[in-house]
Amino acid sequence: MKRSNRLWWLGGIAIAVVVLLTLIAAPNTSYINNGSTYNRAPDGYGAWYAYMQAQGVKIERWQKPFEDLKPKSAVTLLRVNNQLTDFDLDTDEKKWIEKGNTLVILGVKGTVTKADFSTLQSSPVGDVKIETSRRTKKKETILQLGDRFGAIIWSQKVGKGVAIFSTTPYLAANAYQDYPSNFKYLAQLVGKNPQIFVDEYSHGYRDKSITETESDRNLWAYLANTPLLPLLLQAGVLLLILIWAQNRRFGALESLETPAIDNNIAYIQAMAGVLEKAECSEFILSVVGKEEQLQLQKALGLGKIPLEQQTLVDNWVQQTKNSPSQLQQLLHQRSRLSNKQLLEWLDKWQKMRDRPSS
Repeated sequence: MKRSNRLWWLGGIAIAVVVLLTLIAAPNTSYINNGSTYNRAPDGYGAWYAYMQAQGVKIERWQKPFEDLKPKSAVTLLRVNNQLTDFDLDTDEKKWIEKGNTLVILGVKGTVTKADFSTLQSSPVGDVKIETSRRTKKKETILQLGDRFGAIIWSQKVGKGVAIFSTTPYLAANAYQDYPSNFKYLAQLVGKNPQIFVDEYSHGYRDKSITETESDRNLWAYLANTPLLPLLLQAGVLLLILIWAQNRRFGALESLETPAIDNNIAYIQAMAGVLEKAECSEFILSVVGKEEQLQLQKALGLGKIPLEQQTLVDNWVQQTKNSPSQLQQLLHQRSRLSNKQLLEWLDKWQKMRDRPSS
């Protein structure tokens, strides 16, 4: 395959993978606004919130974490889930309700029954439009609204307070403005306490003070909850593709400069290779031995003109007080040596030259 065609294929694969990852990893924020009082869409609660304000009810949007809601007197918190959740209360919620508060949660999981999806349920304020076939039959609950298939809305005593659950999150959504009984029924559920809060924190709305606090989150939490995560995944895919393509750049090939060759070093290396293969250690002993003898002579301060071996031995013994046999053995070494023995012989010459200066 030609290089240009190969690059086209790699580019096409990279684009396809990036698009696929964008579709998969893009944050799904479309549902988070479901049930919000800021939402004017059919699944929002903006109309019901306006209805409550028109009735003169003391109602307020809560845009802080649940644990920050610490009222001095009993209040009601309405939470409209943007997706169905389990109706088990956590420890903090139970403690909060036990103090006399009321927690109303719309949109909890129930069992799918054979009930019609769309029904009109009788209530003290009139027929309530319900569109879900989910019900619950838990015995410890108090029925608020339901039929022979089970409870749609039920309550549960927790200490001095009460928890109220609904299998439908759309009890008083904007889509039910033509059913005033729905709005009245939800108003009745939450109206047991003089102060009502609507949880908007779960829908992504933050009080200014909370926004400043949460801006100090660590980097990983920030990346995991922002659109930067898909970008990082895309960058990782592109990096893997470049590695798979042997990290070749999309451009003309650049020729490498040929390093300059030192003729002397090349000659010495070639000669050493020939002598090693021929096992001619005698030649090395002769040539290197003369040079080592001259270096030792210089170390003894006897000049650069080669001296007789006996003269060198006498001066070395006189200066080092050592036995002459050590130097004589090195000077008269002529037999063939192995590589290991040759290295030992060179090491002895090194030590011999170091002694006069020590």
